Amino acid sequence: MSDVSLNDAVFSESSAAIRPWPHSTCAQSRLLNVSSVRSDDSALLIVAHGSTVNPDSSAPTLAHAAEIRRRKVFADVGCAFWKEEPSLRDALFLFDPESIREVYVVPNFISEGYFTQTVIPRELELNGRITKRSSGQIWKYCEPVGNHSMMTELLLKRAGEVAQDANPAQATLLIVAHGTDLNENSAVAAKREAEKIRALGKFAAVLNVYMEEPPLVSDWKNLTKTPSVVVVPFFISDGLHSYEDIPVLLGITKERSTRLRSPKRPTVRQPTTSRAARGEVFRRNPYNVDGRSLFYTPSIGTDSGFADIIIEQAAKFDSEGSRRGGTS
Repeated sequence: MSDVSLNDAVFSESSAAIRPWPHSTCAQSRLLNVSSVRSDDSALLIVAHGSTVNPDSSAPTLAHAAEIRRRKVFADVGCAFWKEEPSLRDALFLFDPESIREVYVVPNFISEGYFTQTVIPRELELNGRITKRSSGQIWKYCEPVGNHSMMTELLLKRAGEVAQDANPAQATLLIVAHGTDLNENSAVAAKREAEKIRALGKFAAVLNVYMEEPPLVSDWKNLTKTPSVVVVPFFISDGLHSYEDIPVLLGITKERSTRLRSPKRPTVRQPTTSRAARGEVFRRNPYNVDGRSLFYTPSIGTDSGFADIIIEQAAKFDSEGSRRGGTS
């Protein structure tokens, strides 16, 4: 499948029930600061987790890369994964040092944590924020996408797209993270975003909820009082959690056949249906539950606006990131 067709497939299947939006939605409201990274000898490397059991895990990352490649901001754009090919170690050889003098590394992760602080630097042989290779090539390690302030805007945009008929003043927004993740801060990031959106006063209530720790998403009926509830999974990609686990916890689909996967319950589950069939859960909005309307969106990381965030994290490095560490 070509880059363009993959890009279209990822976003169309996850948002078929959502009014279409153009690429660079966030860029339309403000000018992206790309002048510092736009050159003929700089490359972008997007790194993500990937999965050996979930074929959709890498799809958003590949789609964002295809969109950034289309814009011709960088001389080259590549992807690397912890659990898929090309691997993080393979990425060391992706860019010819004769033609590429700088490589911006942007983690496509929802938060800082074990992977961004330990695994990625180790596998890419990074010695700080700036690493100078023996070839003279400079690698710049940027902040993960989840740290960008535009995350708040994307969450609001996604909620508004899927719940266009709901009055925000009479709706509760639920941002759902996993909880109990090993060495990860996704729960903290979800709480931070909930606080920021709550302060805007757009929704009657905004809550951060979790799959495996209180406040539990399964308790949403008791946690919320509004006639409408909008649920946004706070994940980089759609997978078994967003396709199966959360819908079951919300009570909008039938019981799954196997347990949740967590550090204490390491059950590996294979997807049982096609991507299109799994994405059907996002196309049935709104769900009528006990006389209330529940709207369920695809994971936030599938939003096309992530391409803007990835570019801006690279551009942000040259204005701020270099102060946080030296070359090695």
